[in-house]
Amino acid sequence: MSVIFPKWTNHLPTIVAAGATVAGLVVVSVVWFFFSPKNTDVGYAPDQPVNYSHKLHAGLMGMDCRYCHTAVEDGPHANVPSSEVCMNCHKGVRTDSTEIQKIAAAHESGDPIRWAKVHLLPDYAYFSHQAHVNANVGCASCHGRMDQMEVVRQVEPLSMGWCLECHRNPETHLRPEGVAATDMQWTADEASIAAARQRLANKEVQPPEHCSACHR
Repeated sequence: MSVIFPKWTNHLPTIVAAGATVAGLVVVSVVWFFFSPKNTDVGYAPDQPVNYSHKLHAGLMGMDCRYCHTAVEDGPHANVPSSEVCMNCHKGVRTDSTEIQKIAAAHESGDPIRWAKVHLLPDYAYFSHQAHVNANVGCASCHGRMDQMEVVRQVEPLSMGWCLECHRNPETHLRPEGVAATDMQWTADEASIAAARQRLANKEVQPPEHCSACHR
């Protein structure tokens, strides 16, 4: 009786299974790396309807973040300022600028400026600016050196793992009393880390790690 299939075909199931396993691992690895927020979100800098420079306002001029983002200490969201806030200064400053004229036109018409949101969190994730600012976590910890940005971009992944890493080890982000959360140039040192650890030991600050803290 003749053999229909050669002997080597007996290894086909093993080869196919091994190939499928390798292919699956490659797909998982590619998705895990290239589809992570570090690669899909970091660096995101959408075009805005008005060219606004944080480098000029927060950096060179030293304006406090809270002049424009007035709700960060009292609410969950860092509100985008209305055109009225801009016009407090620009009624008489650089009124011949094309960009300022866009703001003036919006102010006169009452129509809001359609700013493109940069830091996008999923709807199922709850985040409170109030809780973090009042714990004296600096703006730069999440947003980077805004005082050096001509165009706002996302500098951190803002992923669940990234948030949990900070909640588990917040010492370098908790600023001591007397240092404003809006101070862009501040960096942690041994003294501030020791003070932060004492605050944690005294349970003055208790960063939650349970699911319901962010998923409500």
